[in-house]
Amino acid sequence: MMSRYNAWQNKGLRKIVEAMDDDALREDRGAFFGSIFATLNHLLWGDQLWMSRFDGGDAPTVGIPESTAYKANAVDWALARFQTDARITTWADGLHSVDLVGDLSWYSGAMQRDMVKSKQECIVHFFNHQTHHRGQVHAMLTAAGQKPTDTDIPFMPDT
Repeated sequence: MMSRYNAWQNKGLRKIVEAMDDDALREDRGAFFGSIFATLNHLLWGDQLWMSRFDGGDAPTVGIPESTAYKANAVDWALARFQTDARITTWADGLHSVDLVGDLSWYSGAMQRDMVKSKQECIVHFFNHQTHHRGQVHAMLTAAGQKPTDTDIPFMPDT
């Protein structure tokens, strides 16, 4: 459900971002990462990083300090966002209960140390991280005069 929710929400964001002026996307709006585009870039970067830990696939080649400039423009971001959402959904659709048992180990560049946490905790964090930063983007878009789509899970389309 959360992977479908993520894809649904990002589809709405892609439509808005593709229609917005680049200066408006990059304007510092006082959020943690400053702009709409920087926040969206960080979120994409984080999703790809966590997915590399979950599915063993490719990870971003830059670290967290560069995450806000991960993609150079809205077109590149939108394509990578679409592809990443498909990756997340494919991974989530293939999960079985047994896949959620045990620990996940990785080296955290942000913490500069090896980490070990339960897979369940990491997956909850993954989806919570998305929701947190999309909430920031939603607020910035609303303040910029845009109208993001509904965010209530019960109103999510079935497809």
